[in-house]
Amino acid sequence: MAGMLRAASARERPVTAFVLSGGGNQGVGQVGMLRALLERGHLPDVVIGTSVGALNGAVIATDPTLESVDRLEHVWLGLRGEDVFPGSALRRAWNLLRRDDHLIPNDGLRAVIAAAGPAATFEELQVPLRVIATDLITGNEHVFVRGPLHEALLGSAALPGIFPPVNYNDYTLVDGAVVNLIPISHALAGPVDRIFVLDVSDPIGERPIRSPLDVAIRAFAISRDQRFVLELQWVPKEIEVVVLPPPHDERSFLDFSGGRRIMDEAYHLAMRAIDDLEAQPGPLRRRRWWRRLAS
Repeated sequence: MAGMLRAASARERPVTAFVLSGGGNQGVGQVGMLRALLERGHLPDVVIGTSVGALNGAVIATDPTLESVDRLEHVWLGLRGEDVFPGSALRRAWNLLRRDDHLIPNDGLRAVIAAAGPAATFEELQVPLRVIATDLITGNEHVFVRGPLHEALLGSAALPGIFPPVNYNDYTLVDGAVVNLIPISHALAGPVDRIFVLDVSDPIGERPIRSPLDVAIRAFAISRDQRFVLELQWVPKEIEVVVLPPPHDERSFLDFSGGRRIMDEAYHLAMRAIDDLEAQPGPLRRRRWWRRLAS
């Protein structure tokens, strides 16, 4: 009888997709959003992520529990800029002078992926995951759904010119944010009732430009805004789209300090958005809607 009740409950629950944007160090905010969603019983049936969002999403897809959120929190709060971007300024300048294809090796990024603890392969995940990356040679968008997971995550987060491109399955991969920073369209590849968008990417004009990395992220934000607005227009009206509000974050791209404040703010903002969603009458909740709440 208990098994039958659980099966009935699963059928009654909306088929839900989590879509996680890229955003570099701003990915710490997604940890607070994920905690709010899971605490309120909103579990993903599919996860789609780009760059840092793919990494955070992979951990949840491996085990969609608050214990996984705790592990992400521990990793993010322990990060320093030199963990992700190792090497002195002299070494980075030397790489540029010898015409290498990157400024910084991806050893630190690889170590962060390992510490976060996602499954080794897509096939080991508890929840289907789609990882977005860009083919540097063709410019095509690639969606990875099977095979080794860590290399796909490394390619999805390979900032062009900063980290080395990743050779994977005959592709030369760089950051998925080059072509699709908020991959909402891939949530529509299967049946879905509700899409939660965990967008922490830099809103245009809000974060000061202090480094070449900030310039690159701002360029991604420009393309993000254009494509995201267009893709929202193609979402069927019967599907709910809930864009969780991002926390305020003016840190430079290399600054990983202050993660606790940003994570907590993202959590409280997400809780308010979920309250707003659940307060809507049934007929209104079947309409497509999205918003960014002010903090």
